[in-house]
Amino acid sequence: MATLILRRILIAIPTLLLVSLFVFALQRALPGDPFLVIAGEERDPEVIARLREIYRMDDPIFVQFFAWLGQVVQGDFGRSLRTGEPVLNLILQKLPVTIQLATASILVAICIGIPIGILAARRKGTVVDYSASAVALSGLSIPNFWFGIMLILLVSVHLKWLPASGYESIFEHPWEAIKRLIMPAFVLGNGLAAFLMRHTRSAMLEVLRSDYVRTARAKGLDEDAVVHRHALRNALMPIITLTTLLFGELLAGAVLTEQVFTIPGFGKLIVDAVFNRDYGVVQGVVLCTAIGFILMNLIADILYVLVNPRLRAG
Repeated sequence: MATLILRRILIAIPTLLLVSLFVFALQRALPGDPFLVIAGEERDPEVIARLREIYRMDDPIFVQFFAWLGQVVQGDFGRSLRTGEPVLNLILQKLPVTIQLATASILVAICIGIPIGILAARRKGTVVDYSASAVALSGLSIPNFWFGIMLILLVSVHLKWLPASGYESIFEHPWEAIKRLIMPAFVLGNGLAAFLMRHTRSAMLEVLRSDYVRTARAKGLDEDAVVHRHALRNALMPIITLTTLLFGELLAGAVLTEQVFTIPGFGKLIVDAVFNRDYGVVQGVVLCTAIGFILMNLIADILYVLVNPRLRAG
């Protein structure tokens, strides 16, 4: 297990370097000067020159990149060009918000997608199977922002069951946080549940055709025991991969949903930073997102080993 983790960490280092370099270079290639906004209405050339000197913007791009990288290695992600606040502080303020939303969304997706996928596989070719496929296709087709707006109009404005927007920490005000999480988590989890359902159905159908499943049935085992004790365990392998990757995607992919429900998470932070050309914040958020994806892949590998001990030999 330790060897697996070490191997994945060593692979992650060049990945993070390439991602950081790509984002760094792409931002510098964009037209415009962020210091024209920071300098104010007068746009004093001396002020702009001083700001460029402070943030080393006149240095060659590779010098800027390795200077920033050296700071990151020491735990310093730099400062926001717009507010002057440390980027790491901004990330630590917004990250728990998005993690809370992502966790609730993935739980919704798991609770809906996996059971329906198993049921559709067991009832292949029946009305249940076709209905589940139609629902999954609908979940994939409906845009999150439109679904979110419709839910707000129906549940919050018309029925007045849940608050329309806002955020509360689950650790400070649990009940209020749950009420504010239900709609955005359902909006994000709806599309993810469709992905999980389709992959669960495919994985289960493949496993149910296996020889050992036919043998278990021939021995007279109950169908529920065959499905849950024998088939599901082996079908979990691709489902684990998909679930962990979807969770990593949620850290960066919840931008529109956070905007619709006015949730002050990573989405709002990255949108504001891109529009304001706040280089430090964009680089910090992208780097944290890349680390999140790598961690999710590592967790998937560890869960693989736990689900299938035969992989420990590899």
